[in-house]
Amino acid sequence: MTGTVPETMWAAYIDSVGPADAIHYGELPVPARGPTDVLVRVRAVAVDPVDTFVRSGAYATPLPFPFVLGRDLVGEVAEAGTGAVGFTPGQRVWCNSLGHAGRQGACAQYATVAAERLYAAPPDIAAEHLVTAAHPAASAWLALFRHGRLKAGETVYVGGGAGNVGAAAVALAAAAGARVVCTARAEDAPAVRALGAAEVLDYRAPDLGPRMRRAAPGGYDVHLDTSGHGVLADAVDLLARGGRLVAMVGLGGGPSVLPLGRLYTRDASIVGFALSNAAVGDLAEAAGAVVRLLRDTAWRPRIADRLPLSRTAQAHRRLEAGEVRGRLLLTPP
Repeated sequence: MTGTVPETMWAAYIDSVGPADAIHYGELPVPARGPTDVLVRVRAVAVDPVDTFVRSGAYATPLPFPFVLGRDLVGEVAEAGTGAVGFTPGQRVWCNSLGHAGRQGACAQYATVAAERLYAAPPDIAAEHLVTAAHPAASAWLALFRHGRLKAGETVYVGGGAGNVGAAAVALAAAAGARVVCTARAEDAPAVRALGAAEVLDYRAPDLGPRMRRAAPGGYDVHLDTSGHGVLADAVDLLARGGRLVAMVGLGGGPSVLPLGRLYTRDASIVGFALSNAAVGDLAEAAGAVVRLLRDTAWRPRIADRLPLSRTAQAHRRLEAGEVRGRLLLTPP
């Protein structure tokens, strides 16, 4: 070990998949790194629902135990490999693709990140905004533009427009010149309109279906339900000719009947999307969109709470209980 980097670090990790109580908080060796890796001193970590899926085993992915949890981090470069071009010690950086596919996670004092998955943190954006925006904003951008192929002048439906991903999607789509119709709680409607939504429908309205049809008589060019509560058959009926339905519901989504006839007679399509599957190049493009979103729009991630890293298990329990509106931020010692 060279410089001021210690041999061990505090981390939140698991030895096997299981409930939140399976999360340990203790010392592990500082991770090894190769010539194209960067060792990052972690300053803050955002907790994502997908972290709970990985921890529980609901989302099967290679897990080298002990496995450090977490996707998103912001920090600064501690050491950079000789092949990690463009990164220097002390530089502020961020990442949103750890803790999956065998990559150790972010919930630790130090994390090793492949240079191609690490991005410079702009000096004009607050660290906590950047790390809490990373997952929802990248998800929204890739869902809308990479998979939904949204263009200016089109109409997009965003289900759950006041949520983490939904609000980012509203702001991104409006900034791109699309007409945005979304659902949200009535009390959240003013805030969602301020992000650029043309119409905000109360998702609890008994006549929501007819309202959605009236809001887009020609149908929706892109349909993105970030709430996970949409019905596939209903969504297909709302599509315009050539419309694209981007499916990104949670793992709890039940079986749906695919209305094939109504789909192909409209030249419509359904595509599944999960941020975990995004290619490195797509993630880099999305990273640029995250920064532009924070710079150029009114959207900011809602931070529900700030906790020490030692309370990672509590953060997972709160997410799984459905009691968090916004983002949970963890701070290593």
